[in-house]
Amino acid sequence: MPIKLFRVAVIVLAGAAAGLAGNAVHPAGLELGRNAFLRQGDEMIPVSEAKARHERGALFLDARGHMFWEMARIPGSVNLPEEDFDRSFAALEPQLRARFDLVIYCSGYGCETSHKVAERLRDKGIHAAIVEEGFPAWQDAGYPVEQGPVRP
Repeated sequence: MPIKLFRVAVIVLAGAAAGLAGNAVHPAGLELGRNAFLRQGDEMIPVSEAKARHERGALFLDARGHMFWEMARIPGSVNLPEEDFDRSFAALEPQLRARFDLVIYCSGYGCETSHKVAERLRDKGIHAAIVEEGFPAWQDAGYPVEQGPVRP
């Protein structure tokens, strides 16, 4: 039994080493020391920097779906959901083009939507920073949150 367990361990370790080596030399390999969703041109900011920008009047864009935005959001944020980007962007475009400090957030680590929205904005000539770990990091830091439907 110990010999079989040893063989299994050797095979698993050899497979992991081969996978990591292949990833390291492959041109499309993942950079293991950073967020896999990070795209060329993304500016990631920690939640403390996001809070400072919020206090200076930055416009916050919530990339989550509309229902999530209505449940809870960063105060003053506007909803620019990835799944309804074209329609939402058309309504917000004048406001987005008039601002120079835009910050995007989504549902946290492992959430790709803020990166997708940032890329689509860049394609339209608009830059926005992305909050690292998104809305959960904002909540965990104890920063203010708005809840419920937005009243005009």
